[in-house]
Order: sequence, then structure tokens, then C-alpha cells
Amino acid sequence: MIVTISGMPGSGKSTLAKELAKKFHLKHYSAGDFMREIAKERGVSLLELGKIAEHDKSIDNEVDRRTIELGKTKDHFVIDSRLAWHFIPNSIRIFVDISMQEAARRVYKDMRRDEQENTSMKQTLQNMKKRQASEKKRYKDLYGVNYLDKKNFDIIINSTRTTKKQKFEKTVKAIQKILK
Repeated sequence: MIVTISGMPGSGKSTLAKELAKKFHLKHYSAGDFMREIAKERGVSLLELGKIAEHDKSIDNEVDRRTIELGKTKDHFVIDSRLAWHFIPNSIRIFVDISMQEAARRVYKDMRRDEQENTSMKQTLQNMKKRQASEKKRYKDLYGVNYLDKKNFDIIINSTRTTKKQKFEKTVKAIQKILK
């Protein structure tokens, strides 16, 4: 079984992916980790890397290469990635939705070391809007897809007003229904 999880930053997709990996005894991968690794290698923030990626296709190409390779060489894994559903179409495709306000609140509260430009809740919200616009433009230009279009997914989970446990339980039930 291959599960691809997409969604907004702060939606809890990475946490959900890790929990599903444990539940179904699958390996976990993350395109966000791929991007953070590249940002660290280049000595820039994640937001800066996103802006660079608008003009430097090698960044997306590297993340895509890793994702495609997983889909071709592995059978049992979960990956949280904006576009894994596109590169691994034979997966169970999940989208974790969330309001932008709640997503920004969660991201700001997390105080991620690699996102130090998020100096306030307001700044975090602005940065997230810029990041989403950047990603949406890049993915449309590069692949002709909109990762926010819910028609691309088998399962839609809204995490705005749900606990981690509720989100996990809803997702497990939806996966089990697909597997029947």
C-alpha cells in the first residue's frame, strides 16, 4: 500500500503521515524534509528556497526525482508531499485541508528552527500566503496541476477543528473503506 498525503503547511499532514506509517507498518517519507535538506545545503530559509525555486527548476526536479524514485522502487510507504499524488498516481491520495488562520497559528506555535522569518502570528500568515502562492504558481507552470484542487484526491480530511486523534481515526476509516 502506498499513501500520498498533500495539504497546506500547518494542516498536520506530516504528523498524520507518521501516525499512518506506524498504524499500517509502512515507511515514512516527506517532501518537506527533502526541501528543508536542500534549503540547509544552500544556506537559505524554506521561504527563500521557494522563491529561488520559481526560477531554478533544479530544486523541484530534485524533490520530484526522489518522489518518483520512491514510487518506482518501493511498495509500502506513506509520503507527505504537495505533489506525490501526481507522481505516484497508484497511491491512496489524501488531502488534509485547514483554514489559513488556523494553519498560521499552528506553524507559528511550532517555532520551527528553519522558519525563523515567522516572527509573529501576522508575519507567519503573510509568509504562508506567499509560500502558497509561490507553490501554486510553480506547480501550475511546471506540471499544469493545482495541488489545492480536491478533485485530485480520494480522501479529504479537514483538520481546522479536529484533534490529531479525530483526524487520524477519520483517515484510518476512510483508508480501510478504500481497501475493502
